[in-house]
Amino acid sequence: MAYQALSSIFQRYDSDLTPAEAHGIATAMLCVNRQCESANWFSEVFEDVHSVIEDDRSVLVDLFEQTRKLLDPDESVFEFDLFLPQDADLAQQAASLANWSKGFLWGIGYSRSKGDWQGETDGILRDMVEFTKLDIEVEDDDDEDEDAFIQIHEYLRAAVLIVRDELNQHSDSSH
Repeated sequence: MAYQALSSIFQRYDSDLTPAEAHGIATAMLCVNRQCESANWFSEVFEDVHSVIEDDRSVLVDLFEQTRKLLDPDESVFEFDLFLPQDADLAQQAASLANWSKGFLWGIGYSRSKGDWQGETDGILRDMVEFTKLDIEVEDDDDEDEDAFIQIHEYLRAAVLIVRDELNQHSDSSH
């Protein structure tokens, strides 16, 4: 699924969100509740869900459902990744990572208003708040900036699984 194609969909409907931010929201909602319906996410991403044509809706729901599959704790292979532009320069990727983190935090807050985060989740969410403030004035040819981006990106991939496991463990034990 091409980032630019999704970006065009968001622009077509004058959404203030980027695909990265919308994916962060979807990821968080699914970390909190594996059975979350795509319609819940969709209504948070677009103000007027009825104006979105069926083809565009289908592409977006596909992103949501692929994210659900990649977050499935029963899958033996960890293929989940943040939905960021692949062909972008480092500054654009850093901005997208900051937007993804912003979306994830929003999605966590939307899905779960209680702030009693268990285990490592509290620290991870604090880190994500800092990632929303990333300095996107990076140099494409600066190896240190690129290495830092890669480290943050990999940290977030792993952090999503920790949050998912901790939130689901907590919700499973409260039933």
